[in-house]
Amino acid sequence: MKNIRVLMILMVVAFVYMLTPDYIKKALRYLFPGIEDYKIFYNREIISDNSIPWSTAHDYMKAKLLKQERDTLEHYKTVAYLIVQNDSIVYEEYWDDFNKNSLSNSFSASKSIVSLLIGAAIQDGYIDNVNQSVSEFIPEFNNISHYKLCIKDLLTMSSGLNWNESYINPFSITTQAYYGENINELVLNLKLIETPGIEFKYLSGNSQLLAIIIENATRKSLSEYMHEKIWKPIGATNNALWSLDKKNGHEKAYCCLNSTARDFAKIGQFILNHGMINNKQIIPAEYIKNSITPAYQLIDNTSNKTVDFYGYQWWIINLNGKQIPYARGIMGQYIFAIEEKNAIVVRLGHKRSKNYINHHPTDTYNYLNTALRILNDRK
Repeated sequence: MKNIRVLMILMVVAFVYMLTPDYIKKALRYLFPGIEDYKIFYNREIISDNSIPWSTAHDYMKAKLLKQERDTLEHYKTVAYLIVQNDSIVYEEYWDDFNKNSLSNSFSASKSIVSLLIGAAIQDGYIDNVNQSVSEFIPEFNNISHYKLCIKDLLTMSSGLNWNESYINPFSITTQAYYGENINELVLNLKLIETPGIEFKYLSGNSQLLAIIIENATRKSLSEYMHEKIWKPIGATNNALWSLDKKNGHEKAYCCLNSTARDFAKIGQFILNHGMINNKQIIPAEYIKNSITPAYQLIDNTSNKTVDFYGYQWWIINLNGKQIPYARGIMGQYIFAIEEKNAIVVRLGHKRSKNYINHHPTDTYNYLNTALRILNDRK
């Protein structure tokens, strides 16, 4: 009798498993996202065919981390910490068998790169301006309920769409986007539930819609346009991988660009150089300025205060009275652009602080203060 009950339970479990969507099976199999998830996904390669390696500074690696600085880096399981100033590497260190050629998922830091590509599409004339209606590029949104939704609303995370930004719920749309096989279908079925352009609410679906706009406007895949407007101009030294929802599918634009610390640092050049690379304006300077200027016109949905921490898919941290823009991923993937020092700081790792100061994880302050100490000590 006992064996029959066990058999029945196993049959029920097997039946439920058969009915479970594939993305949930994947989520249960892998449990938590990781910085090397490109190994479990299909990817589209972004070729490095114009390699311009960073030079090393005259005092390369002369600086030493203080004990508390190293403790913080290691506590959050850092795999790469890199400081570049005046186009030369001042400091770099790697952990856990990572090195200068190791790829890491950027997670939501990819959103900032998608924003740069929107700027490039404006420079190229594919898009007129950020006030254009989303429906002009996405026919599925060509109805009255989406009429007032514009590109700027997506850029500033104020779309008012019904996306559930949940990372721990295996049934959430965010989980389905990460492990599922039809990411564009997910976002094309989103509906407006609030008036756009009023309230800041962080939704990864906004970034995926921006990617669809880029693809529809340019008639190129996101990776192809990324190669043309970013990877080749900056002289990336390694091939990058952008993870797809399925074989020959669509890039998971809101996350999942995989690259090295050194090449991620080159992304910061667009900010420091106001969109110009090698004397060529790739992204309009005005667009860069707006990208790293807080969207003060919005109200934060969590604090009911004016938004002073986010621009066009770029976070903005206030440190010692200076506004520093940065790209950010959920496990502490950071690209900081410190214009005052003409410096870029990259930190990659497995964890970030769960505590926040004005929407910024507290470890961001640690990495910035470490870099500023090192830069200020330079001769």
